[in-house]
Amino acid sequence: MGYENRKSKIASLFPKEPDFRLKQIETAMFQKEVKCWDDISTLPALMREILNKEVPFSSLKVENIYANGAGDTFKAIAQVASGEEIETVLMKNPRGHFTICVSSQIGCAMRCGFCATGKMGLTRNLEAEEIVDQYRIWQTYLAGRPELPQLISNIVYMGMGEPMANYENVKLSLQSIFRNTDIGETHVTVSTVGVLPRLEMLLNDPDWPHVRMAISLHSADREIRKEIVPTSYDDFLPKLADWSKRYLKRFGNRRHHLTFEYVMLRGVNDSPNDARLLANFSNSIGDIRVNLIPYNFTDCGFQSSTKESIIEFHEVLEKHGVTTTVRKTQGEDIAAACGQLIKMES
Repeated sequence: MGYENRKSKIASLFPKEPDFRLKQIETAMFQKEVKCWDDISTLPALMREILNKEVPFSSLKVENIYANGAGDTFKAIAQVASGEEIETVLMKNPRGHFTICVSSQIGCAMRCGFCATGKMGLTRNLEAEEIVDQYRIWQTYLAGRPELPQLISNIVYMGMGEPMANYENVKLSLQSIFRNTDIGETHVTVSTVGVLPRLEMLLNDPDWPHVRMAISLHSADREIRKEIVPTSYDDFLPKLADWSKRYLKRFGNRRHHLTFEYVMLRGVNDSPNDARLLANFSNSIGDIRVNLIPYNFTDCGFQSSTKESIIEFHEVLEKHGVTTTVRKTQGEDIAAACGQLIKMES
């Protein structure tokens, strides 16, 4: 099947079938009890036979699934049809449900200094179905483990790759998920290092779902950000501020804020002055939430900020009126935490 869109492929196989029949196929693929084409009993036997011959039931083959020591985080290594591998993560969230972290590319071209995925370089974008099938992997996994909570309530596009560099496939995957699951738009977060041309695009794209957006900022100091994020440039911060104001004016509401993600790197971006710069930058925009992320070891030459530095940084932001959270690290022992996604040796 190569990278051809699965939905188009199925439609081309059955050009005379009514639309409801194609919708029936798509809906069935998101049902836990359906594990192969033959399980879709509402389809005629001939259709199931053709599907078995012509269309893989999943675009991904699970190579291995690792569980962390706490039993609240799982990482899947999955192979795409062309043989490369990607990673996707299942994490228990504070509500006792599960959040899925999906990848949008094989590797990444952004080269952020603290991120293991950036060391891989970019192989290619994932097709929409390859993104969606990461959800289906975990749906099947949970169905086979009734002792675990069964509800997948959130999805974050924070795995391998830069989602905005794969704009169309990310958009198509979001549309498919919202058509076929109970997950709402404000329960999905798309994270980006800040690809401004694509961010401009979504402001005026009527087909872009109103998901939450998270900007991987990591510093409100121009020079420090350029050091951490090689794709940054001199006037990135003022351009981001301008875009953020327009984004919030159009989409912002009580449940739809904008988040700045901030990896805490010892001696690089974690001083009280760095916190004040971030607070001033955030307050100049509007309803910004800051998510502080303790750095997870990736053999990239950085160290995590101390617990005391993170607490002080948090206090400075809160003192300046910036709503701030500190991300709980999950899955570090199986290289499933933020910035660690790269093929793990068996």
